[in-house]
Amino acid sequence: MSDRAAYRGKGLGLVDDKGRVAIPNALRAALARNAPRADGKDGGSVILAPHPKFRCLIAYDPAYATEMDAVVERMESEALERTGERDYAVAARANATEEVPFDGSGRFIMPAFERRYARIEGAAFFHGDSRTINIWSPKVLLALEGFDPFLKEACEWACEERGIVL
Repeated sequence: MSDRAAYRGKGLGLVDDKGRVAIPNALRAALARNAPRADGKDGGSVILAPHPKFRCLIAYDPAYATEMDAVVERMESEALERTGERDYAVAARANATEEVPFDGSGRFIMPAFERRYARIEGAAFFHGDSRTINIWSPKVLLALEGFDPFLKEACEWACEERGIVL
């Protein structure tokens, strides 16, 4: 990741009925750097996919897709070593992606099925994990047993700051 901007930061985005949401500033700059438009204008595209473990989404720039392929290959190899069989669900899930454009303000339309799958209604909590951006329904994140207490409290605080009652 030496020539890439790391996805660091967190924030809350309000989601309207059509799925429009803005990527928080802390993450938007890295995404814009990693996914510039060919014509030099502001904006670019972002890939949305289901998280491999949790009921949330991950987002990343198109250039990172080849690195995601390597991760999927490693996960499949580990499954093959462990069980003697290829885990077809790993690749199927990893490739169930949607590439969507975002504008110079970081706004994009989150597709309806992805919102439904992640249970995102009205607000989405974003946080970077260096390589990708995780996008959560605040309710799902806060209900998750054993998940990082710092991120859960950051989500709760962000909701309180925006007047969102959970």
